[in-house]
Amino acid sequence: MQKKKIKFRLAELFSGPGGLALGAVRSFAENKDTIYRIKSVWANDYDSDTCKTYAHNIHNGNKQNVVCADIREIDFNKVPKFDVLAFGFPCNDFSVVGEQKGFNGKFGPLYSHGVRAINAHNPKWFIAENVSGLQSANGGKAFRQILNDLSSAGKGYVLTPHLYKFEEYGVPQQRHRIVIIGIRKDLRLKFKVPAPTTKYNYVGAREAIENPQIPSNAPNHEPTKQSAIVIERLKYIPAGENAWYKGIPQHLRLNVKGARMSQIYKRLDPQKPSYTITGSGGGGTHVYHWTEHRALTNRERARLQSFPDDFIFEGSKESVRKQIGMAVPPVGAQAIISAVLKTFAGIPYESVESRLTNGDVTMREREIVDLFDEAETCVTASL
Repeated sequence: MQKKKIKFRLAELFSGPGGLALGAVRSFAENKDTIYRIKSVWANDYDSDTCKTYAHNIHNGNKQNVVCADIREIDFNKVPKFDVLAFGFPCNDFSVVGEQKGFNGKFGPLYSHGVRAINAHNPKWFIAENVSGLQSANGGKAFRQILNDLSSAGKGYVLTPHLYKFEEYGVPQQRHRIVIIGIRKDLRLKFKVPAPTTKYNYVGAREAIENPQIPSNAPNHEPTKQSAIVIERLKYIPAGENAWYKGIPQHLRLNVKGARMSQIYKRLDPQKPSYTITGSGGGGTHVYHWTEHRALTNRERARLQSFPDDFIFEGSKESVRKQIGMAVPPVGAQAIISAVLKTFAGIPYESVESRLTNGDVTMREREIVDLFDEAETCVTASL
């Protein structure tokens, strides 16, 4: 007997280049009589290169339903019908690095457009993503308000928020994000946080970048030209160390007062997951090879974000670097979304307790947050 096929229609806000969508369309669950999958039908972002990248890779080059516009101008009643909503709403005002303005900032209130989309379409479920600093913005009130608004949106949703460490799910990078799964209450389903798959067997930077070797003509693989002083400085920095390494001669040290970001001119440790890939520019934040005296290429950075080599980023080299840094790692997204599909299919899977409960932090903030993890990875092109 041929199995029934259920394909959830995905719409995405603040889409970025398509990391979350790639993880979604690669996810599936199959029980004895039904196959569950996801198809992307519509997406929105403000950055033109990002929209081109999304259309090229997720919609096979069709730009019709990838809307490049200010989200405040979107009439969701005119958006194609969708069953799933994804939105990694801008995190600038929630990051613990900076003023953490929360709702009082320019970007903080933008999550409300996710609520607006849910009210218009009542999707069966949604996935929302943000930095871990969301927990503490506005003294924790912002997170509680967001959870309250999402749970009461549309027909009402059962929420499962969790602080995911993506290196525990096969991503060769230390990247910690809050992901909220909401399933419509009338469906009477309860999502459980999938158990980590690589918690004791991380994918290291060398394995991600060199296995297999990247062809020299691979897309987005242009080298970055290093100045003579940067090359000279890198010669004194061992793998895993940064610009503050004591072995650097005085004339090559940085003249910086105050806070010292640990990722400045930091070389990767080839045996460990990368530190967080960011969308920032300059200042020694490009991510540096463990032995070669150079910054990584965008293709190497994309591998650390778990993008396949055939995922092509559109735009200039600097635009591509920004897109990669702000993306959701598709391998991490797939781990979470596959668990959602298994929930709908009634398929058991290993799970763990959420690190977050009703907006209350169950672990101390400084124990679970690498500050630079949030410094520059936020989507700044959403307005």
